[in-house]
Amino acid sequence: MPGPSSDTAAPVYIDTTKASIARVYDAFLNGKDNYEIDREVLRRVQQVAPEAATLAVDNRSFLIRATRFVAGQTGITQFLDCGSGLPTAENTHQVAQRIQPDARVVYVDNDPVVLAHGRALLEENDQTHFSAADIFRPQEILQDEVVRKHIDFSRPVALFQLGTLHHYNGTSPTSAEIMAEYVEALPSGSYVAISHFMDPETEEHSAIARRMEETFLHSPMGSGRFATRAELLGLFEGLEMVDPGLVICADWWPDGPRLRKLDAVSYCIAGAVARKP
Repeated sequence: MPGPSSDTAAPVYIDTTKASIARVYDAFLNGKDNYEIDREVLRRVQQVAPEAATLAVDNRSFLIRATRFVAGQTGITQFLDCGSGLPTAENTHQVAQRIQPDARVVYVDNDPVVLAHGRALLEENDQTHFSAADIFRPQEILQDEVVRKHIDFSRPVALFQLGTLHHYNGTSPTSAEIMAEYVEALPSGSYVAISHFMDPETEEHSAIARRMEETFLHSPMGSGRFATRAELLGLFEGLEMVDPGLVICADWWPDGPRLRKLDAVSYCIAGAVARKP
């Protein structure tokens, strides 16, 4: 979601010579809102991990289950979804509003394609809003006009960073420092959900994680870092983990018994939900 930081229309320029994180995820999910340059990233990663698309599927399933948990069990009715990506089946606002009809969702993304699609959603849902800001600049988000208008920071908030921080290429601030800024601004009783590519540091799966990382970083997208478990736990500093804590996304409150073996790549994306005391 690009252009000015508001729900209002803005000119959309789409550079089809560069891969877009949102469009690459769309390609991973077998969507239609992507270009050849985005599909090239998918093909390259599939060369080292044929089931690579499972990363996106597991991430999306985690988003749905985490949203359902927050909306159904915490009483929270306002969601700040950072790096929301392109609309697909079961977006945050759809899951939350099915359980809490008055839930408000503010999506933040600075991808032009995402904003274009976001405008269509705005027309059908007055509880859903978009802001075109940089999710790796917490103060920019926290002071954003749309965010401030629709999120009441005197009441608990659900903050989502799902499949986003592994695309942060900066070194200062660190990802942990970015999250610390967000967490500091949240009122007590807020919840934070994060999912992230992970190097499981096991003989069986670490090599595939690092091969995928190398491919992502040298692809037309240029980002996609796989962090260790210790690094991921550092993103939740000062928060209380909701059971079962930090686990691979496929193991975070699955919808039923597992009847088939997980793909190797499922061990390379983890997530957790935590509460601010």
